[in-house]
Amino acid sequence: MLLLGLLLLTSALAGRRHGAAAESDLSSKFAFPGAKEQNGVQDPQHEKIITVTSNGSIHSPKFPHTYPRNTVLVWRLVAVDENVWIQLTFDERFGLEDPEDDICKYDFVEVEEPSDGTVLGRWCGSSSVPSRQISKGNQIRIRFVSDEYFPSQPGFCIHYTLLVPHHTEAPSPPSLPPSALPLDVLNNAVAGFSTVEELIRYLEPDRWQLDLEDLYRPTWQLLGKAYIHGRKSRVVDLNLLKEEVRLYSCTPRNFSVSLREELKRTDTIFWPLCLLVKRCGGNCACCHQNCNECQCIPTKVTKKYHEVLQLKPRSGVRGLHKSLTDVPLEHHEECDCFS
Repeated sequence: MLLLGLLLLTSALAGRRHGAAAESDLSSKFAFPGAKEQNGVQDPQHEKIITVTSNGSIHSPKFPHTYPRNTVLVWRLVAVDENVWIQLTFDERFGLEDPEDDICKYDFVEVEEPSDGTVLGRWCGSSSVPSRQISKGNQIRIRFVSDEYFPSQPGFCIHYTLLVPHHTEAPSPPSLPPSALPLDVLNNAVAGFSTVEELIRYLEPDRWQLDLEDLYRPTWQLLGKAYIHGRKSRVVDLNLLKEEVRLYSCTPRNFSVSLREELKRTDTIFWPLCLLVKRCGGNCACCHQNCNECQCIPTKVTKKYHEVLQLKPRSGVRGLHKSLTDVPLEHHEECDCFS
């Protein structure tokens, strides 16, 4: 009995020790990364300066395989030319430890603007690839942190490229604001942005958040954001017909049109620059003598409204007037061949 009692007591003590160890592990799991984030990430001795003269890339250790634990790496990319920007593009293969409550607490990669310490973004998990980032000047900083638990794969790889600010033939300062650029040059620059937020940040780097709020502030004017649809057309489902008929017959098809050309508005910039519309296209089989006289033309046209961002120079004032507006475009609903 005495031996049995000693065994039970030893087992109970071991269980309590195991529970305490588990509690300690959990505590370090949820508390340690925060301490490391404040100490290791900020430690200048971890920063590696990379002089950028051409395109290149940086990546997590062992990419695309599992990265190591307990790692803190900081890269500062510095372009030799002070009059260029640095663009960061994440590789499609991206995966770090998942966030907790949508917050990247443990393993993450972070991009910072060195000029003012602004954090452009922090990412982890693997559900989506981080968006493209562009520096304000010729430097940008990247941090990678992993704690002692649950490393993931493939990690990350960031490709960096140099962007030269747009310039005109006439001599101008390297920091020429977008609003001072010729419309054709600015139109080409606008084409490279994928979201309204990125575009507004480029146009108004000092007050882009206020401009974005003003842009989406409700007004009393009703915007026709929905398309205007006509009655359902009784057109034969061409997908059920033969492949050659579907490809070559006279039917409404998707065409990409330039808004500036379509609306004849060379004094205005639209974003997006182009939109898809339905226009008649395809071959006709109605020719008897001269086939050139046979044309595929619309028999039913509908005007649809598309919401776009409109940029116009202010009269006598420096800067651009920005507004969301509805532009009408013709869509061909039905087509037929006529000679």
